Amino acid sequence: MRLPTIVLNLKAYPEAFGKRGRALAKACESVAEDTGASIVLAPPMPSLADLARHVRLPVFGQHADAVEPGARTGWTPPEALREAGAAGTLLNHSERKIPRKNVVALVPRCRELGLEVILCADDLAEATSLAGLRPDYVAIEPPELIGGDVSVTSARPEVVAGAVERIHAVDARIGVLCGAGVKTTKDVRKAVELGTIGVLLASGVVIAKDPEKALRDLVKGLR
Repeated sequence: MRLPTIVLNLKAYPEAFGKRGRALAKACESVAEDTGASIVLAPPMPSLADLARHVRLPVFGQHADAVEPGARTGWTPPEALREAGAAGTLLNHSERKIPRKNVVALVPRCRELGLEVILCADDLAEATSLAGLRPDYVAIEPPELIGGDVSVTSARPEVVAGAVERIHAVDARIGVLCGAGVKTTKDVRKAVELGTIGVLLASGVVIAKDPEKALRDLVKGLR
């Protein structure tokens, strides 16, 4: 992905399904083309291949399973993401935590497949620990602020700055994202000022009354 960036996690909101999801993705593509901003989409798995074919934006998985391809009903090995056209994947989001042994197994496997990895961390201790696995990116998202009306950059700026400091002390090449409550241009601008390479967000765009307008406002903070 290009930096700085906005990673938009579509989660499993109804607005992300079917025709509505494609329309939302097309709106994101329009914003990226008009503004030059870097926007990454993480759609629900059933929509990933469709969006990867129809929009000129990097598409990431929301999750991957540490299993080999084969008789694995209902599982998503990283090879499936690659074949669907994904450029990378989120792992260990607070809404889909996975055992550390699975994260340890998945990071190098995704790297071998050419998939970028964003590891999600709930707090500074977890962020520091995950940085030791040398992912491409670590996203710090205090769970209590996710989906709320107050951005982590306002409510807990010390957590964002602390994550940048601790993660870069482990490996300065790891990009740091932040999320939770990010909804305004000011929130994004503050995130970048605190040393991140962008934000990971969802509801501030996906369920906004006018998602395209919300996203156009947010990308102003990347400049």
